[in-house]
Amino acid sequence: MKKVTRIPDTVADTAETAKGFLAGFKEFVSRGNAMELAVGVVIGAAFSGVVNAITDKFINPLVAGLVGEPNFDDVLAFKLGSAVVQPGAIITAFVNFLLVALAVYLLIVIPMNKLHRKNEEDQEDDDQDEQLVVLTEIRDILKNGEDPHTVTTSH
Repeated sequence: MKKVTRIPDTVADTAETAKGFLAGFKEFVSRGNAMELAVGVVIGAAFSGVVNAITDKFINPLVAGLVGEPNFDDVLAFKLGSAVVQPGAIITAFVNFLLVALAVYLLIVIPMNKLHRKNEEDQEDDDQDEQLVVLTEIRDILKNGEDPHTVTTSH
């Protein structure tokens, strides 16, 4: 037997469906992953200006200084009828990708990794300090011969 989806037949049903949709959408948007994705897209769009500047004003002039032209577009270029085929454009795009990836790695990834490691080390130190306090309290309870089931601690 086929399942039939009911179409809302009253304004109240439609309003209830809209409320459910809005509640679900609000939950989706307020989840961390969706917000992080939105922030990442905005930052990525803003970062494209930096990437373009690195490519156009730094990398391409370096390539031009080394090989005489700012790109490899004309390398292996040939005509096919009236069209010009430029396999060198692929080389240019690949070299630019590698150089920009290297710049991003050196300027962003390495410093962020160092920052994360430092934060993790600080957190580990805090966790160890808390464990030391608890162990000290347990030692003192046992040393004083107190009943561990009736003693309250500071934690």
